[in-house]
Amino acid sequence: MKERIVNLVSIAVGAGIGTLLRFILATGFSTGYPMGTFLANIIGSFVLGALTGWFMYRIPKEWVRLGLGVGLCGGFTTMSTLAADTVFLLENHLLQAVIYVSSSLLGGIVCALIGYSFTTKLSRRKEVGDS
Repeated sequence: MKERIVNLVSIAVGAGIGTLLRFILATGFSTGYPMGTFLANIIGSFVLGALTGWFMYRIPKEWVRLGLGVGLCGGFTTMSTLAADTVFLLENHLLQAVIYVSSSLLGGIVCALIGYSFTTKLSRRKEVGDS
């Protein structure tokens, strides 16, 4: 029971921090184009990919993994705002909406792969150095 509470608290703390960081990023870009949401999703994808790669070789405590992955990255990234921004763009700018969705999805996947590749290579190198 204690472990479950620690996990839930770490998720809540991570989500709170991630959400605040996303808000700060989004309010820094008030251009009318959802650049803040785009950047949050791209950066968050990279971070989650990097964490996933790192956690494959360096197994953290469950509360750390959940707090960073589910909490921080989950709070920082936002599918719902991406969807709402897309609907807003579709009203007047079809091409921008298509570019926004395409670049968000493709960019997120590419950044997750880059993050994952980077930390798995780093972990393997560190593992060889530890031997």
